[in-house]
Amino acid sequence: MDIIVVGGGPAGMMAAISARQVNKTAEVLLIEKNEKLGKKLFITGKGRGNLTNSCEEEQFFSHFLRNPRFIYPAFRALSNRDLMDFIEKNGCALKEERGGRIFPVSNKAYSLTDALKSALKKYAVKVECNQTLKVIKRKEEGFLCRIGNKEIDTKKLILATGGLSYPSTGSTGDGYRFAKELSIPVTKLYPSLVKMEVLEEDIFSLSGLKLKHIVASVEDEKGKVYGKKTGELYFQKDSVFGPTVLSLSAELSPAIHESPMGSFTIVIDLKGEMEDFDSSFLAECEIRGKESIKDLIKEKLPKQLFPTFLKRLEKEGVALEKKASECKKEERKKILKLFHRFSFTIAATGDYKEAIVTIGGIDTKALSKKTMEVKSVPGLYFAGEVIDVDAYTGGYNMQIAFSTGYLAGKSAGESLALQLL
Repeated sequence: MDIIVVGGGPAGMMAAISARQVNKTAEVLLIEKNEKLGKKLFITGKGRGNLTNSCEEEQFFSHFLRNPRFIYPAFRALSNRDLMDFIEKNGCALKEERGGRIFPVSNKAYSLTDALKSALKKYAVKVECNQTLKVIKRKEEGFLCRIGNKEIDTKKLILATGGLSYPSTGSTGDGYRFAKELSIPVTKLYPSLVKMEVLEEDIFSLSGLKLKHIVASVEDEKGKVYGKKTGELYFQKDSVFGPTVLSLSAELSPAIHESPMGSFTIVIDLKGEMEDFDSSFLAECEIRGKESIKDLIKEKLPKQLFPTFLKRLEKEGVALEKKASECKKEERKKILKLFHRFSFTIAATGDYKEAIVTIGGIDTKALSKKTMEVKSVPGLYFAGEVIDVDAYTGGYNMQIAFSTGYLAGKSAGESLALQLL
């Protein structure tokens, strides 16, 4: 075999396609441990398939968290515009939604997989599902791969085996194991883009509540702010979730995992997008002074949140049955503080079974950013989530997978062609 690609996700499929695009005589085999290709792709964008993001290059890279410079050559080899054009030319119409997110017009992630499968067929890539790479042995030229019960020689090997997130889709860390066996450094791993579990029991009454236009931040025990995000937040029975929380977890998952439980607090500013909320509320206390302070507060909160909010104020010694005009200055301060600091102690972040991506992976210093080839193991390439590069939600992580897969396949195909000259 000329090139074997391991992993039938976005990175692996793209690697196999690009290898054949640049080297039409190369025999390329794509193997996938699941019964079908693109199993993890089916759950992206809540099943709708968030392919990439349409923003310009400079803004695109501002959404990367770790090792963004490593991705520059891959992105320039296959940019977001290139990827969109490729997918549409292979039969999947796309549309743009809020925040530049790109989805199939069908709103079905399998439309993306169908487009990739069409390209695999067009470029005559041999595909085998229900096949697992078990052993890699280096040879003088190339590798001996034990796949199932077979042993296959290959000149080039591309590992696009995914990370540890959503292990039910086949991402069980195989690439990290092979890397370690070949003495390729792997950085520490953490789940990312996950919920945050909290300690306070009063969160149970908030399960199912969705908040919009809030500002969420994370603080340590000394009050140092580690992140601040504006948008939506959702309550589950023992945790907080939603776009703001996912982004915060992407930044802070390593710190939370490495610190004792209770070292961090998530602070929710319920009125974070209302600059004049305080002055407006105090003015209402004066104008509507004969009404109870409790009624004024009730108007400012979702119905489900109101009882929990009152209980927290009662613990602070606020007399809620008072008329607004009789509410003391210190009590008003406590009320406003709770509007801006409705907080929970973080117990942990969610684990890999629900993480969207993995933080950490193959150390980028071990790879050539121009080819995705392992510097110490010629002919071996890595692509996709298995590499230590990650980003926020919004299509950016999918682009990493496609771009690194494209560059790995292109590099392997071109290198093979040069060897044959």
